[in-house]
Amino acid sequence: MEPYRNHRKPLDLRRRSIYLLPNLFTTGALFAGFYAIVQSMNGRFEFAAIAIFVAMVLDGMDGRVARMTHTQSEFGAQYDSLSDMVSFGVAPALVMYEWALKGLGKWGWFAAFIYCCAAALRLARFNTNIDVVDKRYFQGLPSPAAAALVSGFVWVMLDNHFSGEEVRWYAAVLTTFAGLSMVSNLKFHSFKAINMRKSVPFIVVFLIAMFFILISVDPPIVLFLIFLGYCLSGYVIWLLELRARPLTSQN
Repeated sequence: MEPYRNHRKPLDLRRRSIYLLPNLFTTGALFAGFYAIVQSMNGRFEFAAIAIFVAMVLDGMDGRVARMTHTQSEFGAQYDSLSDMVSFGVAPALVMYEWALKGLGKWGWFAAFIYCCAAALRLARFNTNIDVVDKRYFQGLPSPAAAALVSGFVWVMLDNHFSGEEVRWYAAVLTTFAGLSMVSNLKFHSFKAINMRKSVPFIVVFLIAMFFILISVDPPIVLFLIFLGYCLSGYVIWLLELRARPLTSQN
């Protein structure tokens, strides 16, 4: 009798393979998220906040490396999603809780859980809608941007010598706001339409250089303001579309 395995359909080896290079970046992002959790437990909140930004950089690189080297895989996509949950879901919630929200009692862990749960829902929705949504926009605030907003707030407050207890209510509002923004239906620019291989005007290169100069001058405040502006951009797009709707219906 012919062995049973010969009757199986050929496997898609590309989708099932595990590629080293892109998954190294994903592992690095996962480690940075884990490191942020450990540092927050040790009371070193500035290191924890910076680690989340490092995770965001590494997370942004793994997908690009996979596309450049043609090493995309289903394993890589799932691994990246699980890494994001740790680095941009659990880590920011725990860092904020340990730094500022613990003193609020059940309101504090409630705000942290809203953020953590929203991150999980946001990632699940992204994975299921990846082939049906407009590639130019994200549906809901991306979890890395939400994590940058929360950790950026911790970093900028510490840099200006504010304790978590002094700003705990502001921290609770910001954490809840970031969580609700992730599960909203608001549109946020994905910037995926930008083609790095095409030539750009000189002014674009100049602005990029200015961007890095500004970050080097005062990293905490500049990064926090950038991601706060990005978070608010979804609400601005929504208001503009809401304002344009009656004009469209009249025409």
